[in-house]
Amino acid sequence: MMTFAYGLQHVSQGWVAAVATEHGLCALVLPRRECRDVELTILRSYPDAVYDQDRFTDILSRLKRYFSGERMEFPDAVDVGTATAFRQEVWRAARQIPYGETRSYAWLAERINRPRAARAVGQALGENPIPLVIPCHRIVGSGGDLRGFADGLEMKASLLALERPRITHRCTTRAADPAYL
Repeated sequence: MMTFAYGLQHVSQGWVAAVATEHGLCALVLPRRECRDVELTILRSYPDAVYDQDRFTDILSRLKRYFSGERMEFPDAVDVGTATAFRQEVWRAARQIPYGETRSYAWLAERINRPRAARAVGQALGENPIPLVIPCHRIVGSGGDLRGFADGLEMKASLLALERPRITHRCTTRAADPAYL
């Protein structure tokens, strides 16, 4: 029998949660305003899940840092064994997209050698239970437009904004800048 555990974390945008089996993460709840909303979301899908904060110290700490704008990686083991082979293939390919970068649905379809499956790729990403770990927010339309996201386009835009490279501007005068000499 599969056992589920979860942990909760307050981040700058609200409350998040991670759910796992003994094999790896199986769900991640993106920020909700109220802690109780996060718990209800978990318990609707995993009614027998037990609260075990200590088990999630590492991932929850990284989530807090991620939502504070710090570059974070999520190489965590996942448990998506009940998903179809196609979904698993899409999710595995999506995990390869680097932090701060985006790719298109068509690109991802090509990546899994199914160039005509961009819509199916989008549907598989819509069923992704572990956003950020499987970074489906990094998939955009071919023109760079935001499309579909289970937590809404506003959340998708927010996640992408967190990952945008920080540009530091340096003010110089013509006399001080060697390029002007």
